[in-house]
Amino acid sequence: MSKFKKYKDRMIVTTVAIILIVIIGMTSSERIKITGFEKAIGNIISPVEKLFFNVGKSVSNIFGTIGNIGKFKEENEQLKKKIALLEEENRKYEDIIGKTDFLRNEARLKEKTSYKLIDAQVVGKEPGNWFDRFIIDKGLNDGIKKGDTVIQGVEVNKSLIQEGVVGRITDVGDNWAKVSSIVDESSNISFRVTRTQDGGILSGSVDNKLSGYFFDNKADVKKGDKLFTSGLGESYVKDLYIGEVKEVVKKEEDLMKRVVVAPAVNFKKIYRVHVISN
Repeated sequence: MSKFKKYKDRMIVTTVAIILIVIIGMTSSERIKITGFEKAIGNIISPVEKLFFNVGKSVSNIFGTIGNIGKFKEENEQLKKKIALLEEENRKYEDIIGKTDFLRNEARLKEKTSYKLIDAQVVGKEPGNWFDRFIIDKGLNDGIKKGDTVIQGVEVNKSLIQEGVVGRITDVGDNWAKVSSIVDESSNISFRVTRTQDGGILSGSVDNKLSGYFFDNKADVKKGDKLFTSGLGESYVKDLYIGEVKEVVKKEEDLMKRVVVAPAVNFKKIYRVHVISN
């Protein structure tokens, strides 16, 4: 066996050791320039280092995002609650704005009226767009009885608020009552014209219109005349504002002079009413 083969392993180890010592020596001192060999090694290693750095950064970001999912979910729930609260407040403000005229008229009515009033909230109504029959949240326990007159504050002129007639109590329980309005087809209400004192009877209809006739077929009436309750029959309290004449109808074959009336109360929007208890 030759000496080379005999000492081959030792020679390889020695050679590697010498190369490492040379590399250590070359990199241990401060230098301005790197060798060609170092540059070649750097060109090979740099892309690999960049790849592993970017991969590591991405993995770190992914785990960071996963760690924040719980926090994001909690913040999202809090935001949803805040939005719900803001939407509820906005709804309340819109509700108040929508009832501004009603609330103002109600306050002014209470300042001037001589009647003892029981305030009641509407809690139910029959199907349809009109409040021809509805239920309120007050009854016998509150002093309400069958036949009582129901009113609202209505604006006759810009500076004048009147008791506008809504209807009357037709049925009553301990803490509820049913109201039949003047536009209900079963309703009849006697009236008088303030300008001439001519009187007649008004009735509701299936299409929620208010119309009627005069006792005197020669009654002096014209469009715009204001009608008030006359008190005849004692069905309604006297001198409550009903509305104004919208149209006068007189046919030759008809012995009576008829009128169509625009009610003072908006029977499409009734939120709260007042019951005259005295």
